[in-house]
Amino acid sequence: MLWEDFIKSESEKEYYKELKNKVTEAYNKNICYPPYKNIFHALTLTKIDDVKVVILGQDPYHEPNQAHGLAFSVLCEKIPPSLINIYKEMATDLNRSFSQDGNLEYLAKQGVLLLNSTLTVTKGQAYSHSSFGWEIFTDNILKMLNTIDRPMVFILWGNPAIRKKVYLTNPNHLILTSAHPSPLSAYRGFFGSKPFSKTNEYLRKNGLSEIKWIKEDYFND
Repeated sequence: MLWEDFIKSESEKEYYKELKNKVTEAYNKNICYPPYKNIFHALTLTKIDDVKVVILGQDPYHEPNQAHGLAFSVLCEKIPPSLINIYKEMATDLNRSFSQDGNLEYLAKQGVLLLNSTLTVTKGQAYSHSSFGWEIFTDNILKMLNTIDRPMVFILWGNPAIRKKVYLTNPNHLILTSAHPSPLSAYRGFFGSKPFSKTNEYLRKNGLSEIKWIKEDYFND
C-alpha cells in the first residue's frame, strides 16, 4: 500500500471530510503550522514499505520557522528543549558526541516515521487543532501499521503516546515506552531509557539495517 491509497481511503470517511474542512478554515483564517504543503511531510519522506521505526509526537511546534511536518524536527537554528533532550539521550545511549541541528529528515529517509498525533496547529496555540479529528487519522495509521508483520519498533514517549499501545498488538513489533523528552518530564524516565540502542539491537536481530541516529554517520556513510 502507498500513503496515497491510505489517505484516499480515509478521505471517503465522514470524520476526514469534517477534518479537511476544519483545517482549510483554520489555514484561511489564521497563521498555522506546518506550512500547508508540509502537513503530510512525514508520509512523503517515509513510505509505508520503508517504515522500520515509528516515533510518535503530540502536535507540531507552534512558533514561526519551526514545524515542517516531522515530529520533533525543526528547520530553524534554535533547537527546542525536547529535541535537545532527545540529543542528550542519544549521545549517552550511543556513547557519542556529535554536532547538532534541528532537522531530522535524515532519520525519515532511513525509515523512521516521525509522526505527530495531531498534524496541524495555530500559531502560538498549542493543541489548538487537537479536536479537529487528526487523532482518528493518525490512530488509523497505527492500526494499519500494526497489521504489517515485518519487524517494526514503536517509540512512545509520554502518556498520550503510551495510550496508543492499545492499537499495537502485533508480536512482530517492539514497543518502547518512557517519559516524554520535555524538560518537565525527561528526568522521570526518559533519560536512561536507551531507545536508540534498543531499537538498533532489535533491527539487527531481525536482519534489518540499523538506523544511523547520528547525522554525521548518515552523511559520511
